[in-house]
Amino acid sequence: MSEKGSVYFFTGLAGSGKTTIGGLFYQRLLKQKPNAILIDGDQARIKAGYSTADGMVLREDRYTTEARKAGAMKRFERCKKLAERGRDIVVCSMSMYTEVRTWNRANIENYREIYLKVTWETLYRRDQKGLYSSRVKNVVGVDLPWDEPGHSSIVIQNDGGETPEMIVDRLFQFFGLG
Repeated sequence: MSEKGSVYFFTGLAGSGKTTIGGLFYQRLLKQKPNAILIDGDQARIKAGYSTADGMVLREDRYTTEARKAGAMKRFERCKKLAERGRDIVVCSMSMYTEVRTWNRANIENYREIYLKVTWETLYRRDQKGLYSSRVKNVVGVDLPWDEPGHSSIVIQNDGGETPEMIVDRLFQFFGLG
């Protein structure tokens, strides 16, 4: 049986740097583990038809709390199966529920959770999607609850004190990836 892979889960609020840092981490990991996979939550939502980033109409049946939680659980169940087959997966997603992260820790053997924490000042300054300044409804952390991670493998304060590349270097050291 082959060695099990790892799941590297980058989580944080919108604008915390999940896609940027997770993407750089994935590119570097790919050099060591050519079968690594990247799963970006923003791209998954666009394919599901409920992203507002480009003005798409929300599909209410897929944007409820239950649907969000079910989608996150399904995503991580797939990640577990892939990791058991020796694949490394980098996931960049909010997955805003403690229940999902608890399941991940209990069920995915090589689960690594990276919480990218930022101040509200930073979120409002970055606001690339216009979520915080446009008074859009259903924004996690604003008018929807956010279960802040409490048991992450590592917490990175990402308010601009380090470049994304420096953070990736630090993560590679932290996880013993060289």
